[in-house]
Amino acid sequence: MAQETFENVSFDTMDLSTEILRAVRDMGFQEPSTVQARTIPLMMSGADINAIAPTGTGKTCAFGIPMLEYVQLKDSRVQEIVLAPTRELALQIGEELTRLAKFIQGVRIAVIYGGQSISKQITALKRKPQIVIATPGRLLDHMQRGNISLNAVHTMVLDEADEMLNMGFVKDVTRIIESTPPDRQLVLFSATTNQDVLTIAWKYQHDPVEISVEATKKDRPQITQYVIATEQDQKTDHLLYLLDADEYHRIMIFCNTKFMTDKLTSRLRKEGYEAKCLHGDIPQSKRNEVMRDFKRGKFPILVSTDVAARGIDVDDVEAVINYDLPNENEYYLHRIGRTGRAHKHGVSFSLVTFRESVRMDEILKYMLTAPTPLSFTDGVLRREDGTPFFENI
Repeated sequence: MAQETFENVSFDTMDLSTEILRAVRDMGFQEPSTVQARTIPLMMSGADINAIAPTGTGKTCAFGIPMLEYVQLKDSRVQEIVLAPTRELALQIGEELTRLAKFIQGVRIAVIYGGQSISKQITALKRKPQIVIATPGRLLDHMQRGNISLNAVHTMVLDEADEMLNMGFVKDVTRIIESTPPDRQLVLFSATTNQDVLTIAWKYQHDPVEISVEATKKDRPQITQYVIATEQDQKTDHLLYLLDADEYHRIMIFCNTKFMTDKLTSRLRKEGYEAKCLHGDIPQSKRNEVMRDFKRGKFPILVSTDVAARGIDVDDVEAVINYDLPNENEYYLHRIGRTGRAHKHGVSFSLVTFRESVRMDEILKYMLTAPTPLSFTDGVLRREDGTPFFENI
């Protein structure tokens, strides 16, 4: 793969349209993040890209701005596709692209995903969107029904490609890619890399530029992380202690199972806390309502399984609490990455039993080999600036 070169750029030096610059300023962005500064010029040049970047570094704008810059408004065919692994992420991308397109007259964006009425999506597709954001299974369904054609697609983005392919969408993604013109631009964004991502890149990209973005001080979420030693029957008491401190007004709590998510939410409500939950058995319309209300600050505590660890973009989540440690090491980063966004400081707490201490050790080892590895100094896991990555309570 070709290696790209990079020089510091600003939004004003990227040859962006007046409409996009107005939208960027309207969204409160002062300067591009590292992944935006590297990706936008390359995408606008037409290059295929394979990007590895941490969560929370502004990837949606990195691919969204170029897509909006070269969409042909007079062409009513689908020109640009974004594939996302989850409904929540697809909706988030749709919202952000809509904000970026605020001052562009005539651009039409559709979001299609499983769990929503297919007739409603057919109506949206009949409006002739130029940009479609979709989950793989539902997009294939519409393709098979003849509701959408991809023969005019010139740009395709796979967001969180590593997660999408890990979830078993390899065949679906492959079929979708092969339904687009062979000379289309293909852009892959991942938090980590795996063999499936490399295979897709090898088979379908043309001399791709490889971008690897580490979480710099400018981009890295500022999160203070605490480990609380506890026992299984004391977890809820420790949790209530944290909540009773009344320091945090928007909190996400992660559990590993739907049962525990429901049980913990019921207990918190019984204790007088305003809490709602998200998991895979909740109907999509209800999940959308819960997320919408949480983003608007209508209730302070969201209890969730990992179905929501990716795809939630709420700038002012003040604290994340791991009631259960995640079963997959990388989900630890995805979970705590829900706080400390938009250059704000965040806090995370992990309630760790003696039995879970083995999992905590595995997470520590993963941190040493993650895309932005840490280091041990004097037996303590530390960041580049020497500060401890975890603090014990």
